[in-house]
Amino acid sequence: MRDILIVGAGQAGLQLSLSLKAAGYRVTLMAAKTPGEIRDGWPTSTQAMFDPALETERAYGLNHYDLVAPPIRGLHVMLAAPPGNLALQFTAPLGKPAFSTDQRIKFSRWLTDAEQAGVEVIYQPVSPAYLEALTKQYDLTVVAAGRGDLVELFERDPERSPYEQPQRGLAVAYVHGLAPDPSWPEPHVEFHAIPGLGELFVIPTLTRTGPADILFWEVLPGGPLDVFGEDEDHLQTSLNLIKENLPWFHERCADVRLADDKATLQGRFTPTVRKPIAHLTGGGKALGIGDIVIANDPITGQGANTAAKAAHHYLRAIVEHGDKPFDEEWMTATFESFWQAHGRAVTLWTNGMLQPLPPHAQQILGAASANPAVAARFAHGFEDPNDLLSWFADPAAADAYLRSL
Repeated sequence: MRDILIVGAGQAGLQLSLSLKAAGYRVTLMAAKTPGEIRDGWPTSTQAMFDPALETERAYGLNHYDLVAPPIRGLHVMLAAPPGNLALQFTAPLGKPAFSTDQRIKFSRWLTDAEQAGVEVIYQPVSPAYLEALTKQYDLTVVAAGRGDLVELFERDPERSPYEQPQRGLAVAYVHGLAPDPSWPEPHVEFHAIPGLGELFVIPTLTRTGPADILFWEVLPGGPLDVFGEDEDHLQTSLNLIKENLPWFHERCADVRLADDKATLQGRFTPTVRKPIAHLTGGGKALGIGDIVIANDPITGQGANTAAKAAHHYLRAIVEHGDKPFDEEWMTATFESFWQAHGRAVTLWTNGMLQPLPPHAQQILGAASANPAVAARFAHGFEDPNDLLSWFADPAAADAYLRSL
C-alpha cells in the first residue's frame, strides 16, 4: 500500500484525500484549521458547482447537500449600459441543476468524513522547510494549499499567465432576505454586467444558517466601484452600489441582512498559472493541484469546478500508475494532461472575460437574448468550458455558428 501526503484542505485536497482513501491508499492530510475553526470562521471564496464537477463528488458519496441546497436552474444575464439602465437580458437554463454550498460547512464536514474514513489528519500549518522534511516520508506529496508561503515554491508560468496584477477587486456578502427574481422565481445565478466598471453576481447558496444568497462584486481596480474598505460597512457599501448602478435589482434588497456575523470577504489576487512541480532545496519534489497551480479569477465561477475535476483526474492518474515511482516525468504528464483536458479552456475563457468583450462575443449575447438555443449553449459552457472554445472564443467560429441558426 502506498503512502500519499496531501497538504491543504480545500476542494482539491479534501476530495483527493477522501477518494484516494476509498481506493485503498494510506493518506495523510495536513490541514491548517480544524473543522470547528472552518465552520465558525470567515468565508474564503464563492462557489457554484455545475453537474460534471458534482458528479466527481457523487462518485464517492461526498454530495451531502444536494437535497438541501437550492438547486440552481440556470443563469440570468443582464447588461447595464450606461449604469442605471437595463440594456439587454436573457435567461439561460442549465440541463441539470448546479449547487452552491458555503465551503465553511462543506469543508468542515469533509474533514470530519476524512477522519472517520481513516485518513490521518494533522492540524498544522506547513512551512517550506517542513514540507521538505515531509516529502521524504511519503511515496507522493501533493500540495493543494492555494495560499501562504508554499505558493512561492511553484514557479509562475509566464506563457500561461498574461496578467501581472489583479484584474478585479473582489467583495462578497452572504445574505438572507433577498426577494426572488420576479421574472424567474426558481433559484438561478444572476450576472449583472456594468461595462467598464465591473460585475455583480448573485448566487443562491446554502450556509450554516440556511438557504441564502451571495452578493459577489467584481470591480475594476481603481474604478468608481472600487470602494470597499476594511473599516466600512461592507453590506451597506454593496447595497449603495446596487442602488446607484442596478436600480431594478435594488428593489429586491429591502430586507437583505448578513447571513451571520462573519459573512463577508474582500480582496484581490493576480490570475496566475504556475508550473506543477515544486523543487525543494533538499532534492524533494511536490506536485501541485488546485489554486496553487491554476488560480483563475472567479468571474466565470470555475474555481471549485476546476479543483474537483483536478482531484478526479489526479486520482485516476495515481491509480493507473500502479507501483511505479511518482517521478518528475509522471508529475509533469499528470498536470499537462489535466491542462489539456480542462485547465486550458477554463483559463483562456476566464482571462478573456476579464477584458472588454470583443464584437463577436457581444453578437452572441445579443443573439442569446432572442434565441433560447444560443442562451442554453452559453449556459452549457459553464458546465464544459471546452465547448466555448469551439464557438464563443473564436470570431470565425462564432460567425459560422450564428449563421447556422
